[in-house]
Formats: sequence, C-alpha cells, structure tokens
Amino acid sequence: MNSPLIIYDINKPAIEKFILLHKSTSSQKPILHVNSPIEVARKASTIITMLPSSSHVKNVYLEGQDSLINGIDEDSFLIDSSTIDQSVSKLVSKKIIDKGARAIDAPVSGGIVGAEAATLTFMIGASNLEDFNRAKTYLSHMGNNIVYCGELGTGQIAKICNNMLLAISMVGVAETMNLGVQLGMDPKLLVNILNTSTGRCWSSEIYNPCPGILPNVPSSKNYEGGFSNILMAKDTRLAVKAANDSNTTIILGAIVQQLYNQLSKTAGYERSDFSSVYKWLNDPSRISN
Repeated sequence: MNSPLIIYDINKPAIEKFILLHKSTSSQKPILHVNSPIEVARKASTIITMLPSSSHVKNVYLEGQDSLINGIDEDSFLIDSSTIDQSVSKLVSKKIIDKGARAIDAPVSGGIVGAEAATLTFMIGASNLEDFNRAKTYLSHMGNNIVYCGELGTGQIAKICNNMLLAISMVGVAETMNLGVQLGMDPKLLVNILNTSTGRCWSSEIYNPCPGILPNVPSSKNYEGGFSNILMAKDTRLAVKAANDSNTTIILGAIVQQLYNQLSKTAGYERSDFSSVYKWLNDPSRISN
C-alpha cells in the first residue's frame, strides 16, 4: 500500500469536504486525518503548510506542546506556503534548521483557478539548490512554475510584491469596468476590448470582478469563495510594512492597502472575495456616506 497522505486542519468541515472530494483516489493514496500538528510531524517526513497569517504560522510551528517543531527530526522537510512577514518566516525556518531538519518558504500565486488546474506559481526561498530541487519534486504536482528566488525569506518578498500589484490591478480593473458600465457600455464588449488592448491583465482576463463576465470566478458567484478582503488587507499591509522598513516609496500600494483594510472591516465584505471591490464601488451605503 502507498504511504498515506496525512492531513490536519482546525476546520473539521474542510477536512470532511477534502476527504469526500478525494474519496475516489483514496485507494491509491490513503488519506489519514490526525488531530494535531505534532501528529503530522511524527507521521510525515515532508510537510506542507498554508496558514492565514504570521501569528498562525508561529503558533503551528513553534508554540505549545502540539506544535510541529516538537515532532520533527533530522529527516523532516518543511515547506511553508503561507504569505507572512519575511522576518517571521526566517525565524521559523532557523528554528527548524537548528533542530537538524530542513525548511523553505514557498508562497503561492494563481488563486482557485490555478489550484484547480495545477498551474500555480511557487516562489521559493531556500538555503540551497538541493532543498529547492527537493521541494520542486512535490510542488510540481500543484504548479507549473516553481521559481528559486534565493535565500530563505526571498519567496516571501516575491509574494508580497506580487500581491501588492494584484491589489492595484484589481482595483484598476474594477474602476474601469464600473466606469464603462455607468457610461452605458456593454461590459462583455468592454472586457473584450480590454483583453485585446494594452489594459489587459490577469484581473481583467482571468478573474474579472464584473459579475457575468466569467462563469467560474467569485464575481459570478456573489463574490463567495476565493481570496478574501481580510487576506488581501493582510498581504497589502505586509507590503506597506516592508516598504516602510526599507525606506521605499510606494504610492498606489499604500492607497490600495487603505482600501482593502476598509473592506476587511465593512459588514458584508470582510470574507467576500477581493474582487468585490467592484460591488463596493456602487454600494448605496458607501455612496450615502
């Protein structure tokens, strides 16, 4: 029998959904659900994590008796695909390496569309090419662009730069689509023009924020699922912090951070996909204020 896939999440419905979704393949690759991070570390030599924030990563990896670090050994290889503060990422990796194990940062881009198609991009920060190549063996099953960015923490740098640009482009596309619609233009015609002109980008072509343009993205599903405004606010906040720490001027990045910070705290928008900025532009409650 093949070695099992060990899974853990505090969200039990998510675990149940995952097991049900992969029921047809579980005979080839058994799935074992455990009850804590330390159990994962004791049963699996290669561990991939994806968590919402820096505090979650520190908690799962380092804090408490059930943390990953208390279950790893010299054969352990840990891949963290969370998007977090670079300094926290480097701290966690150092703690793991100090115990004789290996660690890399591997934040990911591509969204639900990329995940379903296994076309994600992984941005890798690793101590050496050997660790990168080892990670690539696993990550290539989920993505087709596995990039070595440099030393530990550089994957996080690439990711926050990417997501700052993504936030800027999404707001730009939302404003553009909204302006065209308000001026009486057919949104499908407008998006066809954008996507064959110089305004074309991922947010216009693959993840358009205007409902009814693309059937399988959050904008056509009442902005449910996808990448929440809370998470985009967190990622743009990381970018602004990095800019401040490095004395780097960012203008649009700071503006979109303020916007997504507001959306992340606005009732009805907190957990909506970040493309819901299009909906927010015409929200009567916002306009009345």
